[in-house]
Amino acid sequence: MRILVTGTAGFIGSHVAHRLLDRGDEVIGVDNVNDYYDVSLKEARLARLTPREGFTEIRLDIADREGMARVFSEYQPQRVVHLAAQAGVRYSIENPNAYVDANLVGHMNILEGCRHNGVEHLVYASSSSVYGANESMPFSVHDNVDHPLSLYAASKKANELMSHTYSHLYRLPTTGLRFFTVYGPWGRPDMALFIFTKRILNGEPIDVFNHGHHQRDFTYIDDIVEGVIRTLDHVATPNPEWSGADPDSGTSNAPYRLYNIGSNNPVELSRFIEVLEECLGRKAEKNYLPMQPGDVPATYADVQDLIDDVGYRPETPVETGIRNFVDWYRDFYQV
Repeated sequence: MRILVTGTAGFIGSHVAHRLLDRGDEVIGVDNVNDYYDVSLKEARLARLTPREGFTEIRLDIADREGMARVFSEYQPQRVVHLAAQAGVRYSIENPNAYVDANLVGHMNILEGCRHNGVEHLVYASSSSVYGANESMPFSVHDNVDHPLSLYAASKKANELMSHTYSHLYRLPTTGLRFFTVYGPWGRPDMALFIFTKRILNGEPIDVFNHGHHQRDFTYIDDIVEGVIRTLDHVATPNPEWSGADPDSGTSNAPYRLYNIGSNNPVELSRFIEVLEECLGRKAEKNYLPMQPGDVPATYADVQDLIDDVGYRPETPVETGIRNFVDWYRDFYQV
């Protein structure tokens, strides 16, 4: 198939593009390669993709309405994997406008491109952050998620609502994927694992928020990619049992679906750091701090719908995932 993938210079997007190319798909990759974090890392990810047969690189901001309309019109993708976004919970407090441009305007441009060009299926990145103030564990796609705790989370919830509207009005099949704390080789430098590894190797203290009591459903990148590919191949369909009298949040009478992709096994941050210390062969100097604004104490994914519909359950343990990340980090940075 010809598949448009946004965010191909990004962590998840670059991995997804490789997997699609591996199986013989053609990938049209869109990314603006912005400077939210180290551009050289983004360029290095792209440098592994650009020589590959079947890959077309387009440098473009998804918020560019006319530019995105041209991409859809010229390349006529059959399916779309939309992973480009302004990421980061904490950064959304500092720079909220970036989230409006990338996550709202950008998502709208993707929806319009799909609508006007007969796209068969749109799969897009949502986030576990949409669960916000929810305390019932594990988080289920069938739960109400109307209490986000950051603008980033609100923008991802908005993406789900916008997508449902297009699924309803234009019968565009859309699938939203709520990713849970993704980590692994080629990861983002603003994520905890990357920051901790760099600082420990440099002999610098690490900031441990919520005194290390955070629990996160850390999900290895290969598990995320497998979930993306399987849901892409499983085109969203209406739920014939859906009822407006008792509406289910995870499905619809439109071709609309939501899935959690998480390890289904929360790990306390203190344990995560212990495993990292073992892999690095060094102890961390820890600076314990209270929880930050916009953060949640725990995340825990209910993945039963993913198992039932596409037959997949993430299963990489943190001991394996962190080891793979550390091996990549030492090789990439020659540490």
